[in-house]
Formats: sequence, C-alpha cells, structure tokens
Amino acid sequence: MLKTLNQKLSIVLLFIAIGYLFLTYQLPSYPYAQIDSDVLPKGLGFLLVILAVALFFTKDSETEEQKERRNIPKKDVLALLVVFVFVFFYIFLLEVLGFVLTTAIFIFFCSWFLGYRKHITNVVVAILFPLFMYFTFTEFLQISLPQGILPF
Repeated sequence: MLKTLNQKLSIVLLFIAIGYLFLTYQLPSYPYAQIDSDVLPKGLGFLLVILAVALFFTKDSETEEQKERRNIPKKDVLALLVVFVFVFFYIFLLEVLGFVLTTAIFIFFCSWFLGYRKHITNVVVAILFPLFMYFTFTEFLQISLPQGILPF
C-alpha cells in the first residue's frame, strides 16, 4: 500500500495534523470575540489534513537523483542537532532571562555557529533586533513578552 516516500510521509503528516486538530479543539473560546483565538490554528490544522491527503495521492516515482538528494551528510545532521539544542535552550531560558536577552544570545551564537564571522555586525543585529521586536510588541501591539531580569 505504501509504495512511495510521499505516501509514507503523508501518513505521518496526517497523524500529526489529527493530533494538532485535537489540541486546537481544546483551546478555550471567548464569548465576546467575533473571531476567536482558535480560528487560525484550526484553519492550519485542516489545511495540513488536506495537503497530507493530496500528498498521498500524488503520482511521483522516485528517481535515483531524488534518492541521492535525501542522503544528508553527517556534518549537516550535526549542525541541525546543535541548532535544535540552541532552540531548546532558547525556549528554556525565555521566561528566566526574558525575550530581549534570550533572543540576543540565541541570534549571536546561532549565527556564529552557522559560520557568520562579522562579529561586530552580529552583535549589533543580535541586540537591536530583539529590542525593536520587544518594543514593537509591547508598545504598539500591546502584547506582553517576558521581560525577565531586565527592568523594562
């Protein structure tokens, strides 16, 4: 039944989409909101279901070139794992250190690890981007972000 890689991936994506949709139906609804907070997540869940079904029925036979492109070098797998660890620490430290510090540290070290060697530019971007995003969200959009140990 599952002959191609697309069919195998579509089954995995379908299970992920069903689990995601189950979780979106657990979101609380608000009585006075015209468009509730669950509209976008539910829409994305149903879109993922539709795309997974479409992927299952896609007629695509794998060529040798496609099979060869699937082989990821071990160096790239290691880089992906290290970036995953960076993301894990970012999530873990977000509430403790706050959005600005955690994002600045994440941007600097992730860029440095991935090979960006202009350290002054990297520091400037790593500091200015989170500050800009923090003040945009907190002042203009009125969305609170974790402030952490910083006084603002």
